[in-house]
Amino acid sequence: MSAQGLARGLTLDTGALLALERGETRVRALLRRALEIGIDLAVPAGVVAQAWRGGPRQARIARLLGDPVVLVAALDDATARAVGLLCGRSGQADVVDARVALHAREHGHTVVTSDPDDLRLIDPGLRLVVV
Repeated sequence: MSAQGLARGLTLDTGALLALERGETRVRALLRRALEIGIDLAVPAGVVAQAWRGGPRQARIARLLGDPVVLVAALDDATARAVGLLCGRSGQADVVDARVALHAREHGHTVVTSDPDDLRLIDPGLRLVVV
């Protein structure tokens, strides 16, 4: 994906964080390029909870989350209700996927994911980068 296609930002799902943890070249290059050119990066808090197990194997995730330009997007009451409504409308039960979709939609982000099918069920209009 070109820098032009990433202009508004990237929202990462759990699969993207796990791909980073495994050291997958494509996701590492994508995130490095996004940081170099000042693209917004966001990771919803539920994604962190799904991926985080701690320990030295997760140094890449820890480094990414510790970068001051990376937003860990909270799940407050109003957002939780919006996520619930989105789950109800889409017929999907995964609140973390719904939060990823909602954040990306609200901020004009592209989603970095390893699971495009579930995200498309929630929001068919999302821009996706599959890793």
